[in-house]
Amino acid sequence: MSRWRKSGHDRLYVNLPDGAAVAWADCRTGKVTVIAEEHRQEALALLRRHLADLPHPPHAQPPQPPHAQPAPHPEGDPRRPGPDVPAPAPPGPAPLIPARPTAPPTPAPPHPGRPGPRAHRGRTGPGNLPPLRAPDDLARNRPGSGIQEMLRSKGPSRFRRTLDRLLRRETEWDSWFKGLAGERIAGAELERLRAQGWKVLHSIPLTRGGDIDHLLVGPGGVFTVNTKNFRGKSIWVGDDMVKVDHGPPHPYPARSRAEAALARGVLERHCPFPVEVEPVLVFVGAREIPRAATQLRVRVYREREVASLGPLTGRLAPEQVDIVYAVARHRRAWLAP
Repeated sequence: MSRWRKSGHDRLYVNLPDGAAVAWADCRTGKVTVIAEEHRQEALALLRRHLADLPHPPHAQPPQPPHAQPAPHPEGDPRRPGPDVPAPAPPGPAPLIPARPTAPPTPAPPHPGRPGPRAHRGRTGPGNLPPLRAPDDLARNRPGSGIQEMLRSKGPSRFRRTLDRLLRRETEWDSWFKGLAGERIAGAELERLRAQGWKVLHSIPLTRGGDIDHLLVGPGGVFTVNTKNFRGKSIWVGDDMVKVDHGPPHPYPARSRAEAALARGVLERHCPFPVEVEPVLVFVGAREIPRAATQLRVRVYREREVASLGPLTGRLAPEQVDIVYAVARHRRAWLAP
């Protein structure tokens, strides 16, 4: 349970162990919004118990259900009791009124110079996804789990890997093990942002093949994070390509923008509001990262520099963060329509 007060709001949240909100109640009105239907009963029981212990403000009436009316009196109008008819007893505490999630407030205007959200056209809410089951919960994925699963099914055995290391023999699998190490390092840095209200997902599988290395959702917006492990290398980043130690170009920035556009389409298909998604490139262990003067469309960091995303705010309200995360963690949301 966690309580949140800001801008005149006073809310009580029920959260899962990973920090994902499943329901919240307005402490002033008693109205409840359920985000994860599979936890409805447990969430309502917790909220009833905790709201009953909260003191009401002085002179404030207890929260009442909307349009509640007293039961009709058998002798006539209860508002005008006769001399032999006692007045009705004052009502007791009102029950909680569960409600479906409503559209959250409009996000704050985007940063100057960045494109604003597209007009909302016929999007549906997260309720069009089936109840979240453990096999479909992407929050269970660890950093690099997509590569790890591929190596487990197709890669070399542990004995073969040990032998190749002893013989200092390069193999076709070296780049995959290097990528796995990079995703784990970058993932650990992103996990640190949870303390600042962010939610992180790793290894989101795509129907076209491959995956999104990491997805970051929080008050500062939504980011797709593409990780590259180039320890000790010099990385030059341009608008559409990257050069490693002045070598041949790689289309990493263009691919990162395509990933962000894909994620935006998925999230806006299931969220009742526009969702801006920004691409991020993280170079693990890079010696230096000079950037082209025109490179402004992709954020570029070393692994320790992703902490600069933590203080960002003003893009998503707390309830919007919960809705986006609830959609993003559902594997079926990422299936092609």
